[in-house]
Amino acid sequence: MKWSIRVGRVGGIEVYFHVTFVMLVAALLFFDLAAGAPLDRALAGVGSVLALFGCVFLHELGHAAAARRYGIRTRDITLLPIGGVARLERIPKEPSQELVVALAGPAVNLAIAALIFLWLRATGQETPRLTDSGFLPRLLVTNLFLFAFNLIPAFPMDGGRVLRALLASRMDYARASEIAARVGQTLAFLFGVVGLFYNPLLVFVAFFVYMGAEQEAALARVRSATEGLPVRTAMVTVFRTVGANEPLARVVELLLEGSQHDFPLIDAGGSVVGVLTRADIVAALGGRGEAPGDGRSALEKTAGEAIRKPPMPVSDDEMLEDVLLRMQAEGVTAAPVLRNGALVGLVTLENVGEFLAVQSALRRSGSSAAAALQRR
Repeated sequence: MKWSIRVGRVGGIEVYFHVTFVMLVAALLFFDLAAGAPLDRALAGVGSVLALFGCVFLHELGHAAAARRYGIRTRDITLLPIGGVARLERIPKEPSQELVVALAGPAVNLAIAALIFLWLRATGQETPRLTDSGFLPRLLVTNLFLFAFNLIPAFPMDGGRVLRALLASRMDYARASEIAARVGQTLAFLFGVVGLFYNPLLVFVAFFVYMGAEQEAALARVRSATEGLPVRTAMVTVFRTVGANEPLARVVELLLEGSQHDFPLIDAGGSVVGVLTRADIVAALGGRGEAPGDGRSALEKTAGEAIRKPPMPVSDDEMLEDVLLRMQAEGVTAAPVLRNGALVGLVTLENVGEFLAVQSALRRSGSSAAAALQRR
């Protein structure tokens, strides 16, 4: 995730703090000190926030542990001011597996609350109340809140995934996602209305939930449309290649004279060394991220020097759904398609979007051409 600071690795999972999270902690400390609070009290406030996000981190680890049980790797966990995000390689395909993974996070918060409760009782302290100001009682109540909030049946909260998993056990996955998304958006509308009259924070929550539901429904539609389709059904087969040592000026000419925006780069031996995208070309011409110049203009640089990401070659018989997930995770917009080591195509997010749009239109019209597209 952009604007994130790597802080370490836990169980093979990269852990990041988003820069806005760091800014939040710094702001809380600054405002407490500016208001005249003693340093120890200000630091205690920061400690409470860090403890809260420690529980959020354990919540995300719960998801990761459950996903690992089904052979799904977690790429990384990022902590943001609004919570945490665990990026899984893929969403479990079996509804029962998605149900377990979704419930694992809230279960961690419930377990933390139970442990704190048992500790308080074992040490002779009273049962916590909402008005308690002690550190542990407040942490207990906070974990109960996280448990309940995350089970709201709306994406992107865990409750939305729980609802989808339950629905998907009885109907098509895409249909289950659509229903769960609509439920979430209805709740978002209610949050927004209540927030306008009582608490503006609910308006922010409503926007967050509404957009999360829309994104999840869109991802489900893409997953449904690409399921079972190999990459070759959606790849570009007519394209120009460029030598890695050719000047960038040549690539700019090709970009301006045609509709191709992404160019596979070939070395002297004919092997693919990467894909030069339109974004790479624009960045190179603008000089972004470059070291001090060596006297050459941007157009005199080689095409190979303009590539910003390593190649992500795929096989033409790989499943399109899996390739799209890899491209999303790696931040790649175009990848070379190989067959027995030879370049046979190019898969781009733009072309896949066009393919899915055409396929959807043909299906709605009842045309047999949709099946022909899949047999490419």
